[in-house]
Amino acid sequence: MALSQANRLRHWRDFQTVYQKGNRLSSRCLSLRCLQNQPSAADSSSPRAWAFNNKHESNTRIGISISQKVSKKAVIRNRIKRQLQAIMRQFLPRISPGWDIVIVVRPSAKECDYARFLRELKQLLVEAEVLNGH
Repeated sequence: MALSQANRLRHWRDFQTVYQKGNRLSSRCLSLRCLQNQPSAADSSSPRAWAFNNKHESNTRIGISISQKVSKKAVIRNRIKRQLQAIMRQFLPRISPGWDIVIVVRPSAKECDYARFLRELKQLLVEAEVLNGH
C-alpha cells in the first residue's frame, strides 16, 4: 500500500523547492532533504491560494527519488521504493506536521535490506529533528 495522496510530493516544483531550500543529511544508502512548510506573504494575497495552502500546510509530504544509477532494473528500484514507502508510513504519525521530505536513494542502497533502511531513515529523521520528541 502506497502513501496517501495527501502525503505525497508529486510536482517537480515541490521537489525543486526542497532541493534548493531544504536541509540535507546523508547516510551510507540514503540522503534526506527536508523543508518546513511556511506560508509566504505572497501566497496569502489571494483567497484561493490561501485556502489551498491552508489545506496542505499541515500535511507532511514525502517524495522518493531513485535514479537508474542505483540499478538499471526497474524491479529493483520499485522494490526499494516500496520498502521506503512502508517505512515512512510507519513514521508518519510520529512526524511533526508541515514538513516536505525528499528521500534520495544512493547507489549503495542496492545491497541494503529493509532493516538497514529502517535504521538509517530513523537516524536521519532524528538528526533532522523531524520526528516528534526526536
